Amino acid sequence: MKPLFYSIVIFNLLYLLSACAAAVVGGAAVGTSVAIDQRTTSGMFEDQGIKNKFTELYFADTELNARTHINFTSYNNQALITGEAPNEQDKQTLSNIVDKISNIRRYFNEVQIAPASSIMVRSNDSYITTVVKTNIFNSVKALDGGQAKVVTENSSVFLMGIVTQKQADQITEIARTTNGVKRVVKLFEYINTDQ
Repeated sequence: MKPLFYSIVIFNLLYLLSACAAAVVGGAAVGTSVAIDQRTTSGMFEDQGIKNKFTELYFADTELNARTHINFTSYNNQALITGEAPNEQDKQTLSNIVDKISNIRRYFNEVQIAPASSIMVRSNDSYITTVVKTNIFNSVKALDGGQAKVVTENSSVFLMGIVTQKQADQITEIARTTNGVKRVVKLFEYINTDQ
């Protein structure tokens, strides 16, 4: 019994350490992303305000918070809800929370009716997000400065951003070919190449 326990602990530590290395590289990518983000500075602040308002309303409902595992993302006044809820009613309640927030142009409720994901699943999602972001950052010249918001939930990668069709195709290919990704969902807004 003890050798199995120690093997699991060692495996988890090695896994987390590998994620830390990717996070360091990804941190550099995040710092640079502000310079090439297609949103205005006020748009970035507005997205942060939208996220803060959702967080406030979500945590105010302590019972809903206890039953669900939710991630919320806002990009260019579009919102994405991901995670797990035990039933359709809780999923609808999350949509109702979003309806109370002003300045959201459109939202996507991608919450799955399922038990809350495990810490291992969430760690793997964080790792996938970091790898995808890093690969996008490394290809940023080929993407002509295109930037994407990457959210991973249960190995499904959601892509948001203001990009050209060519950039969207390149970003999608990066996500699609990343090891461990099961599904890619494109939620981009498209611009013309002359903008």
